[in-house]
Amino acid sequence: MGLSVILITKNEEANLKDCLESVSFANEIIIVDSQSTDQTISIAQSFGAKVEITTDWPGFGPQKNRALALATQDWVLSIDADERVTPELKAEILAAMNSSSGFDCYAIPRSSWYCGRFMKHSGWYPDYVDRLFKRGTAQFSDHLVHERLLPQGSVGRLKNHFLHYSYRNFEQVLKKVDSYSSASALQAFQKGKSGGLGQALAHGFWAFFRTYILRRGFLDGSYGLALAISNGATSYYKYLKLWQLNQQNSRQK
Repeated sequence: MGLSVILITKNEEANLKDCLESVSFANEIIIVDSQSTDQTISIAQSFGAKVEITTDWPGFGPQKNRALALATQDWVLSIDADERVTPELKAEILAAMNSSSGFDCYAIPRSSWYCGRFMKHSGWYPDYVDRLFKRGTAQFSDHLVHERLLPQGSVGRLKNHFLHYSYRNFEQVLKKVDSYSSASALQAFQKGKSGGLGQALAHGFWAFFRTYILRRGFLDGSYGLALAISNGATSYYKYLKLWQLNQQNSRQK
């Protein structure tokens, strides 16, 4: 059974080498790149990856489907540039591909890094994501952001986790709060949803409460509090930006 690893990139030189080293056991590596201006392409090529460069940005889901369409092996592993496959996970992936379990897809847990430590609570662990699947049995949703795999068959779970270096510092947190809230607002706007200051405050508070209290972020100490605040900020700005998009649309009519 062969394995295709697929990922999408843009200016990932800080992450890509470690990521590709961790999946070097794959039969092929497919990268769809959004016109990186750093060393991403040369790093990818040094690992023998097949690289396709796109000139537009359709969103995370459609871009991942582009990468999936280029895969040729029996099994596909979708990975992000800030994720790593541990030796233990590698062994489990290879065993799952050759097992007779009957599963068409496997969810893999993630241990995620937030500005200095791996989080154990806050909704961040085990954080199962569907990532390993038989080619032809799944595709990604069309979401601009927070895309997900849509398996058609049975789904099992692996025990070993990805290492996910999602936020290395608070500067990166601020950049992602801005980019994710903008993409989420546009996605909601395209679905005809409305926003407003009241909704922004309510959703921001709920995101904070869910992370810090319901998902026991307080057990992650000061990092859990910081994460809850950044989650609240992302939701708050999503609905503010959605409000602004609706106002701009109304003025244009």
